[in-house]
Amino acid sequence: MHKTRVGVLRGGPSNEYEVSLKTGATVLNHLPADKYSVRDILIDKNGTWHINGLPIKPHAALNHFDVIFNALHGHYGEDGKVQHTLETHGIPFTGSGSFASAIGMNKHLSKNVYKNEKMKTPQSLLLDSLQSISVEAHKAFQKFPLPVIVKPTSSGSSVGVKIVKGFPELEEAIKQAFEHSQSVLVEEFIDGIEATVGVVDGYRDHDLYALPPIEIRPHGDRFFDFEAKYQGLSDEIVPGNFTEAQKKELEHLAKQAHKALGLRHYSRSDFMIHPKRGIFILETNTLPGLTEESLIPKALYSVGASLEHFLDHIVQLAINDK
Repeated sequence: MHKTRVGVLRGGPSNEYEVSLKTGATVLNHLPADKYSVRDILIDKNGTWHINGLPIKPHAALNHFDVIFNALHGHYGEDGKVQHTLETHGIPFTGSGSFASAIGMNKHLSKNVYKNEKMKTPQSLLLDSLQSISVEAHKAFQKFPLPVIVKPTSSGSSVGVKIVKGFPELEEAIKQAFEHSQSVLVEEFIDGIEATVGVVDGYRDHDLYALPPIEIRPHGDRFFDFEAKYQGLSDEIVPGNFTEAQKKELEHLAKQAHKALGLRHYSRSDFMIHPKRGIFILETNTLPGLTEESLIPKALYSVGASLEHFLDHIVQLAINDK
């Protein structure tokens, strides 16, 4: 029996290298072995591709496979760059295409899409590195009451994201955010319940299937930052303690964001539920993590789905160009 040859891209030159290694390991370990011949394609922090520990040019590496599972996160892997390489080579791959990935990774551009869709999203101010950080900090301070959220425009896993409660912290937070992105968003702080919803194309006889909304409760006086996500400093309740109306709206908004951004295969959108102002969409992750700590696997388990079945489904979507 011929097995489909799957190359799993993991690692990469972003600050989410370690997370990508874990996501890739999940894929390598859980794709059904009776159906797929799966091999690791490790991209190091300098962007060099490797197979079997040996450096190899991307076009040469891709010749070994029928389909690529993109398990990268962050810059290069999630912002359209590697997608462009894969599209140029003409090989099927999992996840969204290059254009949708570039829009989805950029928080400012994706916010514009949400606004065009009449979705509520926190007000924000875009800062660029052409101005002095002091000037930019004063702009933000004049526009929003504190606290505010400072975040790199293009970064994942909440890397470089800070809640700022006083002006002395604002300049430092902006400076640190610029270390991860060429532009920075300062965003109004929405105080409420954090939620996230994954969606999957063509799953369980739905054109777009919404996984159960997850309620996120970070420990202490923090939000769902990098440490909360990957160091066990939060409780994730699956399914979350939402009213039926909230659950339906969260699922609808996650599907709406997926479609509006032109995404494919799977995504996960993050929300904040304010007790009076309603549900705000924060951002959409075009390649959600698949580590043991990640939210997509937890949501899948809650509906009786296995990682093996989910990963098989995603690879088949890629092969069938869905």
